[in-house]
Amino acid sequence: MLENVEAPSDAVRMAQRIAEGLREPFTVSDHRVSISASVGITLGSAHANDGPEGMLRGADEAMYRAKEQGPGRCEVFDPAMQLRAQERLTLEAELGRAVEQGEFVLHYQPIVALEDGRIVGFEALLRWQHPEKGLQQPSAFLPLAEETDLIVPIDGWVLEEACRQTKLWEADYPSASLVAMVNLSTRELEGGGLTRTIEEVLRQVALKVHTLALDITEGGLIKASEDNVRTLQDLKELGIRLELDDFGTGYSSLSYLKHFPVDGVKIDKSFVEGLGEDTADEALVRMTIDLCHTLGLEVLAEGIETSEQAASLRDMGCELGQGYYFARPLPSEEFTERLHKALLP
Repeated sequence: MLENVEAPSDAVRMAQRIAEGLREPFTVSDHRVSISASVGITLGSAHANDGPEGMLRGADEAMYRAKEQGPGRCEVFDPAMQLRAQERLTLEAELGRAVEQGEFVLHYQPIVALEDGRIVGFEALLRWQHPEKGLQQPSAFLPLAEETDLIVPIDGWVLEEACRQTKLWEADYPSASLVAMVNLSTRELEGGGLTRTIEEVLRQVALKVHTLALDITEGGLIKASEDNVRTLQDLKELGIRLELDDFGTGYSSLSYLKHFPVDGVKIDKSFVEGLGEDTADEALVRMTIDLCHTLGLEVLAEGIETSEQAASLRDMGCELGQGYYFARPLPSEEFTERLHKALLP
């Protein structure tokens, strides 16, 4: 709380001083530590009719806005943030209802062997069947879910539903040998007990361990603690496949391949879309494939949209592909039809 603030710039300068002070390294148990602070600022004049609670809500919303801009930033509340705050509260309430009433569905995008076009698996992708807004993409609700405890029951449902559906397809099409890829959030790693949870789900649906693969992004690994890494190692020892998703979009990709127990790499679509047009993208993709093979890792290319891209990746030795060229994410019924046609003699 500051007195005698004549302009927002006065508060911003103080916030910057606070942030600079907090960035000074200090020692904890013989370790040098430094931290960053996200600061939200609100002025009393902006909440003349709201009282202290309104000021706190405004500062809180400004702080969230600062966090979105990156570490160590500060933001001043403006009236537009009030609308975003209300929308955020409404969305959180609707998400809670969606969890309770089972409004989520999974769509399944085929993963194919580039050598012969066989469907060898799928990625389970979450959708929200909103009762008023219709089918919602993950970008519309997952960021908020990940900031709250709601991501925990949502992730648990995705895992159970994907495994249950995989077991049904395994029973109907035993020759398909499908692998189910499910996205693994950082919150799942941090929660503890993930290995036991997965073991219990696999036991309940009678699904073999090697049938399940978990995707974790480079961004998730950036935040990985020692406990998280231990969980990944436990999953690997259990027999779960671990895939490094969005490869090439993070900051320390090569060190991840060396230090984390991954079985495969998914090349991000931003590199695949330049094949045939951008020689730099082609060189990076070829180098990535060669490096992964040297390390004994399988490679899956995301975002394939043309036959030329698929052919180029196949010629480079990429084993697996995924993208609109093969199929968009499909409801379970449509995926079943696609699988049935693919397996007809």
